[in-house]
Amino acid sequence: MIGLDGAYFYLKAIQITLIKFLKKIYFSTNFYNKSLKSKIPAQVYFNPNPFLLSIISPYKKETFKINEINPNEFWLKKKNRNFKKNHNFLWLSLIDRKIDGKNIQKIIYLWILKYSKFKRNIWESSTLSSRIISWILNIDIIIKNGTFEFKKNIFLNIITQCNHLKKNIKYENDYLKKIEILTALILSGLVFKDYEENYKIAIKELEKLTYSFFDSDGFPLSRNPSDLIFFAKYLILCRDSIKDAQQYNPEFLDDIISKNLFCIKFLKTPNTRIPFFNGSTDTNLEQFEKYFENIDLKKKNNKKKVGGIFHFKSRNHEIYFEVGNPPDKKFSKNYQSGPLSFEYYLDGYKIITNCGYGSNISSKAELISKLTASQSTLTINDTTVTKFEKNKLINRVFGNSIKNSFKISELNTIEDKKTIGCSFSHDGYEKRFGCIHKREMYLDKEDNNLKGIDHIFKRSDGIPIRYVFRFYLNPGITAVKTMSGNSALIQISKNKSLLFSIKNESINVEKGIFLGSKKIIDNSCITISGDLVNKNKTFIWEIKKKI
Repeated sequence: MIGLDGAYFYLKAIQITLIKFLKKIYFSTNFYNKSLKSKIPAQVYFNPNPFLLSIISPYKKETFKINEINPNEFWLKKKNRNFKKNHNFLWLSLIDRKIDGKNIQKIIYLWILKYSKFKRNIWESSTLSSRIISWILNIDIIIKNGTFEFKKNIFLNIITQCNHLKKNIKYENDYLKKIEILTALILSGLVFKDYEENYKIAIKELEKLTYSFFDSDGFPLSRNPSDLIFFAKYLILCRDSIKDAQQYNPEFLDDIISKNLFCIKFLKTPNTRIPFFNGSTDTNLEQFEKYFENIDLKKKNNKKKVGGIFHFKSRNHEIYFEVGNPPDKKFSKNYQSGPLSFEYYLDGYKIITNCGYGSNISSKAELISKLTASQSTLTINDTTVTKFEKNKLINRVFGNSIKNSFKISELNTIEDKKTIGCSFSHDGYEKRFGCIHKREMYLDKEDNNLKGIDHIFKRSDGIPIRYVFRFYLNPGITAVKTMSGNSALIQISKNKSLLFSIKNESINVEKGIFLGSKKIIDNSCITISGDLVNKNKTFIWEIKKKI
């Protein structure tokens, strides 16, 4: 049965699918390709900083010896295993800029011969946007010592691809792809005086996009930390390019970037990563360090919750606690259903983790990682708190978005000389099983231990339930159940261990999975499970250093 909300998205999906089908046919015609042609820019107005490309490039600390490449084999699928990736030209961030650029010119010349007319995968918006950005940021070396005709060809192809983006941005539903498109258009308007209008239009659209995608703190409405990182990179690229071009810098850019960096700093874990919540993947934040220095982060000291993630620490302990409501359906395609899950760090080591988002592994791994059972929290009757969209058409267009909602309530926060902590509850299991889950977590400043208290509040008319609490250990950290049955020894390293214990309950140590890398990794999972009928129950557990 599909509800009104589902019906809207279903009809919208049909519309988008139909438009895509018709566009696919239309884009392949000579008429369309001719319509993309327009005035060739006379010259480059300014040479942007090519090193700005590194902020969005996926390549880190790699080199690309362009002079050792055979240009004639570069666009042959059988000869180049990176054929698909090469079309975004982000590899230009790796080149030795002391070279004369002849090989680069030849590679681009051959690309123009083969792919200057629309080809579906090669002109996909993300790939195309990256290609324009890469060409523009490296325009100095691309056209250096090139013939007049070659320069004209480059300029024409940049503008032709930009025209394609302008014609189709209104059909783009993905916010991340929109920021890529707008960045490409902004850069084209900065370097080509003849197309200054590209800049003016795109910067207005970018302002609208940021207001519709971020909350008042500058956190994405998707509640996905990886989306925050992605946007921040492109916003910084836009701002720094505008400064390079000596143009007036729009106030909204500095404002949203400052807020973005505040959120990133807030989330930065002791190992310079981000916590695994709501679709985030393993991301190193080292490249943002230089930007943190220029931001006033004093106000952060009093802020404990950003983007629905509660963060508190004591000495060498840190907790990241998922306490946000689910996002709206249109922002939810990467959402992971883990209310009241948490990640725990001690002495810089990540001890408790969520399983991570499996998008880099496979579609199956991605679906598994969305389940509540893949997060360090409570499941009831092996059921995921959030219901995900099962309609194949809606999923194909909008991603595996959510169908229902639930509410998380903040009950209490505490900080005194001895303790820092908080308590939250959620009603995601109330309608189906008559259960409310409340979780309290406290760091003892004196003993430096983590104490957790979980409550299951059960309605008297509720059905019998099977509860399972999961505590996933970070890969490389092992656990062994002790003889007492109510505790487990957590081994961090040869000389460092912790004791997980619970009052009046038995625990188990089971095999788990970790999906936050590019492959499935085995890990250990501490579980507490049992049955409950028409009564409340409290679970008191603790993680402390082994003496």
